[in-house]
Amino acid sequence: MDDRDAQARIDAVLVERAVRDSDARAFEILVRRHQGMVRAQLRRLLGDNGAMADDLAQETFVLAWRKLGQFRGESRFTTWLYRIAHSCFQQYWRSRGWRVQQESELEGDGAEALGLALADPGLGLDIDAALRRLSDNQQAALLYCVQLELSHEEAALVLDMPLGSVKTHVARGKARLRQLLQDPVTQHERSNRND
Repeated sequence: MDDRDAQARIDAVLVERAVRDSDARAFEILVRRHQGMVRAQLRRLLGDNGAMADDLAQETFVLAWRKLGQFRGESRFTTWLYRIAHSCFQQYWRSRGWRVQQESELEGDGAEALGLALADPGLGLDIDAALRRLSDNQQAALLYCVQLELSHEEAALVLDMPLGSVKTHVARGKARLRQLLQDPVTQHERSNRND
């Protein structure tokens, strides 16, 4: 059994206790287990706005507590929670009329998953700029599948998007990022920053 399966089983037991026994302590444990990843997700979606990420994370857990009886276990609890957080973000975004900002810091494993190496310090800046040039759907698919390491199926649930669309957005997003990062203009700008 892998670690994700073990964690999912722990979550399932806690959810069952919270629903069946109205056990606020079990839900408090769920909050402590997952508040960091919910905040990280929201910080990435909000362009690193920590205060708003905290507010939306709190809203996410309030909604999760209210709707916990609706969790059917068809997906992992974390996937269900990501979806609630994403919905909170979308409501906030719509109320402000803002364009989705899913720029992030792709480093380490995230960059490697895209087939990129970060040996060049300027590459991180180029990745951020390149991410902003992707479509909103490509940004979202890469956020959930690459950075947050959800499966395509889980990302489809979170984004309320067909599985094939998620796979297409991930593949096209990766290809577009590689293309943008191999652009001679981008390489020249990176070279100038390093001089």
